[in-house]
Amino acid sequence: MKDLREKAWGEFVIQDIFSIFTGASIPQKELTQGSTPRITASEHINGVIGCFAKAAHKNYRELTNFISISFLGGVFYHPYTASLDMKIHAIRIPNIELNRYIGLFLVAALRRSVCYATYGNQLSSSDLPKKKILLPMDSFGNPDYGYMESYMRLHEKKLLKMYAQIIDNKNNANIGGGYSLNSRDWKEFKVSELFKLEQGKAHGLNHLKIDDIVGISYLGATNVNNGVVAFVEYEEDKIQRGNSIAFIRNGEGSMGYAIYKSENFISSSDISVGYNPKINRYIGTFITTIADRVRGKYNFGYKRSGTRLSKETLLLPVNKDGNPDYEFMECYMKNIESQQYKKYLKLIKMN
Repeated sequence: MKDLREKAWGEFVIQDIFSIFTGASIPQKELTQGSTPRITASEHINGVIGCFAKAAHKNYRELTNFISISFLGGVFYHPYTASLDMKIHAIRIPNIELNRYIGLFLVAALRRSVCYATYGNQLSSSDLPKKKILLPMDSFGNPDYGYMESYMRLHEKKLLKMYAQIIDNKNNANIGGGYSLNSRDWKEFKVSELFKLEQGKAHGLNHLKIDDIVGISYLGATNVNNGVVAFVEYEEDKIQRGNSIAFIRNGEGSMGYAIYKSENFISSSDISVGYNPKINRYIGTFITTIADRVRGKYNFGYKRSGTRLSKETLLLPVNKDGNPDYEFMECYMKNIESQQYKKYLKLIKMN
């Protein structure tokens, strides 16, 4: 099977290859508790705001097995039946049945096409159809859905093998066994005590050149896709070192979040990057989970400035000397990871 770089790719206008639908608003009183998920403009839980009964209202929109695209650029695959709220688009492929392999491949491609949507630049019903998407092509110049499915199946197979090996290694080493959050004392630390903070060096995506093939990840004001909104050309003077934590200081719905980044990246000036030589991806993800608890504190009327960020406090487990217990954090997260791999394996095999 050809690698992604070896495969022929083409640019397609969305309205030329997909059927497009749009949801509509329904008065809150028309929505009662039920079993049908409702998709809204959210980047969390696949955009599902809750489960409701079917409504008799004229604006009720319901689809099965589709991809949702919000006016703010959130993209998710839904194999189930769901209703569509206002500002939610839905797409399907005419005469082709979506499955999770094709669906997830298209989700990744679509996210790159609509990643620039924001509250100030929403993806309206007239904008989406004209957007372009880059997809692998067959010999006739059409989207190669068979290749997309085969590629994702192969990718899944590789991941399953990797997960199984990781689980075996962790079980043999008994990593993290017996660790409990209640087994440690906890103490508050200021962010400035834990990290050397640097502001992102890019002044916005419009000042950079997009490079979807070999580009470096660009972090913007989003907590989706681990903060990556696009891939851009490498610019040495704007690079932030990996093994760091990106603190998002601006952006509706994302202000207050923190993201661990293992790889080098470029980030917008709405992000502050924290460096601590003692962290790794396990410690980093432990700390970001704690840091995310502050996200409800900020809004457009009370922004997360650099000064406010430095004064934020993080409640962390400590060792006998009263210092952050980085060893405990690492072991705890390794144990969580092992448990999650087991769940993934069980879930995927069931499907």
